[in-house]
Amino acid sequence: MNRILRVALILGLLAVFGAALLGGGFVAGYAIARGGLAIPGLAAPGEVNSQNTDTPADLQNRFAPFWEAWNIVHEKYVEQPLDDTKLMRGAISGMVRALDDPHSSYMDPLAYEFFQTDLGGELEGIGAQVEQAGDYVRIVSPLPGSPAEAAGIRPGDLIVKVDDTDTTGMDYLLVVKMVRGPAGTKVHLTIQREGESKFLEFDIVRAKITLSSVESKMLDGNVAYVKINDFGDKTTGELKTQLQALLAQKPVGLVLDLRGNPGGYLDTGIAVASQFIADGVIVRERFGDGTEKTYDALGDGLATEIPLVVLVDKGSASASEIVAGAIQDTQRGTIVGETSYGKGSVQTLLPLSGDNGVVRVTIARWLTPEGRSIHQLGITPDVTVEMTDDDRAAKRDPQLDQAVQLLTGGGQTAWHVQSFVVPATAQ
Repeated sequence: MNRILRVALILGLLAVFGAALLGGGFVAGYAIARGGLAIPGLAAPGEVNSQNTDTPADLQNRFAPFWEAWNIVHEKYVEQPLDDTKLMRGAISGMVRALDDPHSSYMDPLAYEFFQTDLGGELEGIGAQVEQAGDYVRIVSPLPGSPAEAAGIRPGDLIVKVDDTDTTGMDYLLVVKMVRGPAGTKVHLTIQREGESKFLEFDIVRAKITLSSVESKMLDGNVAYVKINDFGDKTTGELKTQLQALLAQKPVGLVLDLRGNPGGYLDTGIAVASQFIADGVIVRERFGDGTEKTYDALGDGLATEIPLVVLVDKGSASASEIVAGAIQDTQRGTIVGETSYGKGSVQTLLPLSGDNGVVRVTIARWLTPEGRSIHQLGITPDVTVEMTDDDRAAKRDPQLDQAVQLLTGGGQTAWHVQSFVVPATAQ
């Protein structure tokens, strides 16, 4: 099964194109496909292509303006000679940007090398997942226990300055590089937040970011609690081990916490969902030609009968939404919290010939088992519970409180509650 790509930019990944991680994170996409892409009619370095005779005949009229522009900059631009490789890569980048798809992008060789950084070890930064959002880098989710989370950085925040540098129009990789840095050093972020009339200022001390994939404990009321922070190599094994330990204590129900989880490998998402769903479709992929591919439960679930509540928020993306959507559609559990991020597209990476980087392009959409689109819509919770500023300041968790209440007060019918709002102030 194809794997979702891992990235490690420090903040997010899905740069989302793919978000980059300011400390660690994953991108929802596929393993690199083999094969290259030739650019017809491209002049060799240092050679001006004055004719488009190498362009396929059916595209010569279409590409005539491109070659005219190519010749103009070579003949008229004040600073000569030009770097033809840089121009070529800029043309590819512009073409992919014209798709108006935040998840499709071009990465030159250096950017791609950065993109492939392994997330297995410790990283140094503020600990947040990010993505490209127009002229700015946007926070997808601060990582649990990270300096970003402690400082009050939230999903949806836009980074408009790093220290004294305005980031408007800056490539997100450069922004990520500026935010990253040695543990113990400080970075100042200027943030634009929806609903705020003024910019917000944050001084954040960087740290080594070490993130456990799965955490678990028993809560009051004999409720089991499992938090999954990402969908990586070790997630499935860790989840099974911790589920066995929890279920041995005969809990009355289980809370699966996917808040702030940016996603990860597709096959890990399916394996995780399979621990709670006994059989049937977990997720569908729909391609541009209308065809679909389905992925079914693996049939090895340890917790397919226990009453279940799943927590999601704006930082729950990609594989998190696959799991939540499958649990919701199969009526296996109740979804509690806030509408999730809405990362429901499938990307593949295609390397270009001549070691000229890769094109990441959206090839399909993810759908829930019932065929609901996740893309730009997210998963709407069955029970909406917001987390307020006062809750965060007081370290209250009304979403978790509501989950426990459903499991301990609603008994076996808890997961059939549908579509009502629980005000956070009532918790």
